[in-house]
Amino acid sequence: MAIDEPLILAIPKGRILKDVGQIMAHAGVEPEDDFYNENCRRLQFRTNDPDLEIIRVRSFDTATFLAFGAAHIAICGSDVLMEFDHSEIYSPVDLKVGACRLAVAEPKELAEKEDPMQWSHLRVATKYPNVTKNYFASRGVQAECIKLNGAMELAPRLGLCRRIVDLVSSGETLRANGLVEIEQIAEVTSRLAVNRASLKTRPRAINKWLDRFREASLAT
Repeated sequence: MAIDEPLILAIPKGRILKDVGQIMAHAGVEPEDDFYNENCRRLQFRTNDPDLEIIRVRSFDTATFLAFGAAHIAICGSDVLMEFDHSEIYSPVDLKVGACRLAVAEPKELAEKEDPMQWSHLRVATKYPNVTKNYFASRGVQAECIKLNGAMELAPRLGLCRRIVDLVSSGETLRANGLVEIEQIAEVTSRLAVNRASLKTRPRAINKWLDRFREASLAT
């Protein structure tokens, strides 16, 4: 992208959009009205700053757009950044929103009779195969990962596997499906991340937004 073009900020759709909106407001970013309309099919929006535009994409795609330079800045969950683990992404600001945890869960009856320290090989359903394999490998456990993008809690019930690795907030979805959390892999929050190459070529413009979002995270 040319240096005189607007910066592109990638924002995740979904559950944290309202919290992200509050952070953006504190940072002085006002997107077009349609941005918060869930029925709006537009994906790119102008803001009150002519030098900043927003794209609204799936949470995992924020890191992809960022890593390959299609976006200069992005709000990414730390879970996404852990899974993506790309050298072109630098994530210096914890926005302290969207807090949850990445955890291992299994059926309640299984948890009551086994010792996780005895595991040597597991089959796990998850959206996070890289994080999952690395986590268990650090304990000497081989994890065979089945990639699912949703309905994770169905996997043990239907015999696809006996355990899942997924995001957990209140734990209500787990309980409703007869599962219990048995191990926590990581705490998760949303972070402001930047493309390293863009930071080198447009340091003044990008650092301005890093400073504003850092201040906003402390104010909310």
